[in-house]
Amino acid sequence: MAIILQKAAKGAAYAGGGLLGALALYFTAAVTLSRIPVRRRSPKGPQVIEAFILSNGVHTDIVLPVRTEQMDWRTMVAYADTPAADSTMDYIGFGWGDKGFYLNTPTWAELKASTAVRAMFWLSTTAMHATFHHRPAEGPECVRILLTRAEYARLIRFIKRSFEYDARGRVQHIRGYSYGAHDAFYEAEGTYNLFYTCNSWANAALKKAGQRAALWTPFDHGIFRHYR
Repeated sequence: MAIILQKAAKGAAYAGGGLLGALALYFTAAVTLSRIPVRRRSPKGPQVIEAFILSNGVHTDIVLPVRTEQMDWRTMVAYADTPAADSTMDYIGFGWGDKGFYLNTPTWAELKASTAVRAMFWLSTTAMHATFHHRPAEGPECVRILLTRAEYARLIRFIKRSFEYDARGRVQHIRGYSYGAHDAFYEAEGTYNLFYTCNSWANAALKKAGQRAALWTPFDHGIFRHYR
């Protein structure tokens, strides 16, 4: 019996050491690769679209005008989908992520181990988070960027492709969930995992729009370091 217990303890130690090693490697890669910049492409044309990169400390959103000549987001996301239904808001933020994580973890304090495991290992579905804003105030967690029409067109396509649509081509509102009075959740395409997180999605959106970004980052600070 003693020998069996010793072997079990040794096996547990190896497993624990392997897990710690994997975590160390993951965080080392996150720190290293997030420091490698993807330079902004040279803009071709006037920069006429004002947008923002916004973090709530967990998730990064891309904030855009509700309505421009190129896109009226109200045709997809209605003010009425939010608790306040406040149509005075002129900007809308988009974020993509794990559905369970999004709906049940507005801050790190609410994070449960089961939610984290499902999110990290491809065991959950995804959601789009849309939040209406007045013009955001620039600060440590909010950066203003300017886009050309061509850059904005690429960003529009990227965001629209991240939604999941019903048989009639409409976005699918997830009713009964919001972080506050001005946001709503929708079914999304894609799979969340350790290597493609909500912040990885926002970083990919910036790359698509030709903006500064990290080579790869799972965390919001990996994006913001390139705007400070």
